[in-house]
Amino acid sequence: MSSYGDYTTLAELFIYATDKFADEVAYRYKVGDEWKSVTFNQVRKEVEEIAGGLKRFGFEPNDHVGIMAENSRHWAMIDYATLCSRGTLTTIYPSLTTKQAKWIILHSECKFLFCGTKHEAEKILPVFDSLPRVEKVFIINDDSVEHPDFIPFSDLVNEGKQYISQYSDEFKKDVKSVKPEDLATLIYTSGTTGVPKGVMLTHKNIVANVLDSLQALDISINDSMLSFLPLSHSFERTGGHFCPFAEGATVCYAENLLKVAENIVEVSPTVMMTVPRLLEKIYTKINSQLQKESRVKQNIFQWARKIGEQVFKAENSGEKIGFFLKQKYNLANKLVFSKIKEKVGGKLRYMVSGGAPLPRSVALFLNSIGITVQEGYGLTETAPVLSANRLGENKIGTVGPPLETVRIRIAPDGELLVKGPNVMKGYYKNKEETRKAIDEEGWFHTGDIAEIDEDGYIKITDRKKHIIVTAGGKNVAPQQLEGILVTSKWIEQVVIVGDDRKYLGALVVPAFPNLEEWAEENGYEWETKEDLISIPEVKAIYDEVIKNSMDSFAQFERVRKYKLLTNEFTIEDGELTPSLKIKRNVVLDKYSDLIDAMYNI
Repeated sequence: MSSYGDYTTLAELFIYATDKFADEVAYRYKVGDEWKSVTFNQVRKEVEEIAGGLKRFGFEPNDHVGIMAENSRHWAMIDYATLCSRGTLTTIYPSLTTKQAKWIILHSECKFLFCGTKHEAEKILPVFDSLPRVEKVFIINDDSVEHPDFIPFSDLVNEGKQYISQYSDEFKKDVKSVKPEDLATLIYTSGTTGVPKGVMLTHKNIVANVLDSLQALDISINDSMLSFLPLSHSFERTGGHFCPFAEGATVCYAENLLKVAENIVEVSPTVMMTVPRLLEKIYTKINSQLQKESRVKQNIFQWARKIGEQVFKAENSGEKIGFFLKQKYNLANKLVFSKIKEKVGGKLRYMVSGGAPLPRSVALFLNSIGITVQEGYGLTETAPVLSANRLGENKIGTVGPPLETVRIRIAPDGELLVKGPNVMKGYYKNKEETRKAIDEEGWFHTGDIAEIDEDGYIKITDRKKHIIVTAGGKNVAPQQLEGILVTSKWIEQVVIVGDDRKYLGALVVPAFPNLEEWAEENGYEWETKEDLISIPEVKAIYDEVIKNSMDSFAQFERVRKYKLLTNEFTIEDGELTPSLKIKRNVVLDKYSDLIDAMYNI
């Protein structure tokens, strides 16, 4: 059961949790081959030392601190040290280029900066002299950088120990001085369009969202989470950092994205925050492996999946599960589901999917085979959660009903508008964009087209800016089409195009591992990816996949032409956001010549 402590700021949340759960394990992290643990009490001690160290280097209330690092227990503790000292934390994705990071550091007016490793520090070093407000850069893993103002993290901690020995009561005094209206963080929206905007979230905004989220989600002291989504993103920071800490749950930090599958088995999490792209990969991997099995095993799997789907639908509509269905499910679990569950650690109760839309077919499939997935929805500007499906009340194809204190309505043009204590203060140093986002009545304009069903569940159709208007005047929501196409084992990524065109087209990134395996098995030879996609039989595969995927859509919604790309969209090339959403405008601009050529054929 949740405890829902009496706190109004994130600083009070920290004190509450470290007092209440002092001897429980707060964080786990891997060193070599061994997973190590730190208790809430140890976290309290280290956070006080970090806060004290900042004071020794000249930190004052309302100062801005930047962090550019991968997830770690240190990231979490630096966050709390800043918040408890009445500071503002600016989150900077470690994948950003020097130019992008410099812009955010300058715009957010950071006085101190934390870099995870020498790699991040060396992005800052060439431009350090053009960051006049930044006084010190602390390197979390203690890498050495030849510059007097680039300081190992351990030196900061040692300074903090000395500070505490002189001013032992200062930390608690600082915590009491933090106000709900204080600016807690600046999070710069990577966005799928336009220049980043600094979202201003107060302690009140985030605490309100934490309390609401804890009512919607089942998290307790008995849970453990695997943290692998970037903490710089508001979804992981609220759902995988503040929420579990507030309830005494354990957060285990994945080594990196490539090790997630391995780390899941090692730590056996009970709850996970995830994004659709990773769930889509699980879906296609299971289906690809299934096709290699014997006909008998395929039939058993499909039988089990259908039984699982019946049970899932019954459980989430309040229907009683009959004796015979229960017996069939127990058998299906023994033969199929238990083996799948072992690959995700064996103890996983549920995953929360957010950050981007989850294809309905993927959600239904995973929930039917024993991997419980609850889809939620939110934006950075709303701290971030606005709605979520609940355990036992999970409606596939929706993002659930709104959270307790969130009010919603649909504008005449279909846009979802929201109000609540979690809605941002505004965009930092950008009154014009703030006025565009929050109207005179206080409604935040989400930019998403949505519907609300008879039960109050929200269904997101697409981003307002992404709606394609064809030359014939037809409105098409590309998200639905893309969601169907990426479930194919042959497609890794896809972008639907067609604005002002007579029909829709698509840029398709093949799932090259599957395509290469097929080509090898069928005796084809190639040297480059360009050679591979030029094979006539490969075109035949994609012709069939795209044609079959369009069956359920109206004629004007169907993809008529497509181009296969040789390069995957990546964060590093600026084509993906850190939550793995495709930046449509970037892709459309980059491949404009190819798109024109596709329509001129």
